[in-house]
Amino acid sequence: MKRRLYFLFPDPVHARHAVDTLADGTGVDARHIHALAQRAGRLARLPRPTAQQQSDLAGRLESWLWNGNLLLFGLALLVFIAALVEGATGWAVASLAVMALTFLGGFLFTTYVPHVHLNEFRAALAHGEILLMIDVPAEKVKAVEDYILHHYPEAVPGGASWSVEAFGL
Repeated sequence: MKRRLYFLFPDPVHARHAVDTLADGTGVDARHIHALAQRAGRLARLPRPTAQQQSDLAGRLESWLWNGNLLLFGLALLVFIAALVEGATGWAVASLAVMALTFLGGFLFTTYVPHVHLNEFRAALAHGEILLMIDVPAEKVKAVEDYILHHYPEAVPGGASWSVEAFGL
């Protein structure tokens, strides 16, 4: 799993220059850089994102998993209450175990999985800015962020998220 770094650039000229120099400055392969703009015409000579990246499939997947986790916790809570009323100790213990696992899963999800989604950039894109999405291994995050911020002071960092190259996310 890689980290996806988000940077907003004021115009295509700055974004193109950043894309052209990133490979030399940080070793990031151009196929791991994607640009997004509200109007496709502003993406001339910039690497285009896949359909999954444009539609924020990863964000929808995260939402689905989070809601499924909450639903499972709620069902386990109902089973726990019913087990207490009926005096079914085995069911009560099993439902407590499920509740503990879903709580732990939710805690790990919110603590360790970086969350940035395309919806957070819609206003900037509507104003004509260009969003660069750069996929890098976790150990290269700081180097790429430092490079962009040092060489492109006009770039606005937008945070980090996760990406899975095998699934095109």
